Amino acid sequence: MFRFQTLWEGRWIFAAFLILTGCLWVFRSRISIWPSLLGVGLILFTLYFFRDPDRVAPADPKAVVAAADGVVADIREFDEPEVAKTKMKRVGIFLSVLNVHTNKAPIGGKVIYSQEYAGAYLDARDPDASGKNACRTWAFQNDQTTVVVRQLTGFIARRIVGWSKVGDTVQKGERFGMIRFGSRTEIYVPLDAEITTKVGDHVEGGVTVIARLP
Repeated sequence: MFRFQTLWEGRWIFAAFLILTGCLWVFRSRISIWPSLLGVGLILFTLYFFRDPDRVAPADPKAVVAAADGVVADIREFDEPEVAKTKMKRVGIFLSVLNVHTNKAPIGGKVIYSQEYAGAYLDARDPDASGKNACRTWAFQNDQTTVVVRQLTGFIARRIVGWSKVGDTVQKGERFGMIRFGSRTEIYVPLDAEITTKVGDHVEGGVTVIARLP
């Protein structure tokens, strides 16, 4: 349920809430006990946010899995400008603050691309967020195909974390990074792939099959 690597990304948030809660507890006789209990609640929520359960990806070599937990916000054909540089099918997933925020490799293979870009911090549900927000693009390649994943920041999410690097070989469903707090993750698959999810579906990163390769 919890992993040190994931929890470590929240170390400064935990430290700030611990200090705040400690100070409120010390002065509880002057103010009230309730603020310190609120601080405990914030610590528990942060712990919940940084949860990172182990999951088993489907073995089917043609299955492409969701790269993030959340709700499928849109499915459309879109020109992928960085890696494939051609039209692909894009599945956009919106992550709320209640979702697991670890990102999982949609296919097994080699990381052939990883690049971070500065940008705005629009609400991840904003239609303009995909083209304007700060983001990091990844590409995973195997003998069958190349799949591109884009991690997008949001109004609250301001930090994209990358744990893998170019040249690494990853298994399908393996963790490669995370986004802190509400955000968006996009998965680009080839045009001849069959999309097996629909807008509004709830998906789990590393488990839910969102497309099948031909």
